[in-house]
Amino acid sequence: MMKHHQRAGFFMPMLIAGAAVFTQCSGPAKMTDPTRGKEVVFFDDFAGDGLDRTKWNVEVTGNTFNNEQQAYVDSVLTIYTASGEAAGGAKNALVIHPRYSPGWVTREGNKFDFLSGRITSKDKVEFTYGTVAARIKLSSGAGLWPAWWMLGSKANWPQGGEIDIMENIGEADWANAALHGPGYSGETPFVDRQYFKAGQDVTDWHIYAVEWTPESLVFTYDGKPMFRITKTMVAHYGKWVFDDPQFLLLNFALGGGFPFKINGVKQPYYGLPQETVDKIKANECKMLVDWVRITK
Repeated sequence: MMKHHQRAGFFMPMLIAGAAVFTQCSGPAKMTDPTRGKEVVFFDDFAGDGLDRTKWNVEVTGNTFNNEQQAYVDSVLTIYTASGEAAGGAKNALVIHPRYSPGWVTREGNKFDFLSGRITSKDKVEFTYGTVAARIKLSSGAGLWPAWWMLGSKANWPQGGEIDIMENIGEADWANAALHGPGYSGETPFVDRQYFKAGQDVTDWHIYAVEWTPESLVFTYDGKPMFRITKTMVAHYGKWVFDDPQFLLLNFALGGGFPFKINGVKQPYYGLPQETVDKIKANECKMLVDWVRITK
């Protein structure tokens, strides 16, 4: 994990003319899987008894990043598999479940009041080009910060590149995709929101995906293109660093810089209001992942 990694994709207007941006879902609430019918090179439907450690690593952190309020731990309380009703109606699902645990002290001696989960496929599942998708269901609540993303494995951040397929900061009606690299990291110009159709929000199941080629990245939500970034567009800001392997990440952060930019909350926790703290205490906040698939 990069110590100075700034995950936040703060919302800024696209500065390059010709960027393909789609900001409102239309038509019926129908999910299309962009990986269907293609050669599958990786798949996990979380059907086993617990996380498959041959595919995933669990990260443990003792310091804070982006002013986030959680410590990541390796625990069946924060990362587990479920089925049926506990899986949000899916047959099986991965559950990343933040917990309130006041006064938790890490090995480094830092104190946190919240515990959560973060998994990666680094050194186990890495790939270059293809379509990667996940079917995900989220909780809503200001300051929640779940994410589905990728990082380059050949260099430190931001030189290795970051592809944010889906980030949400607890706002129910939108999620965002973003791209980070040398010269366009942190408050990157390459970021856009997807607003869901009326009657739909992040608490419903959605398929969040990106199609990655040597020349572009096309983000799709429920099969509908919502954002396209090309190699030519990136050249206006810095080097295109997306020709080397990347690995997958799923995590659930709480509070921090990105949520604060949206909600302006400083108390009781930075970027995390009391209403959401109460939801976490009541075990109402979870990230459910039905499946993850990579195709070529």
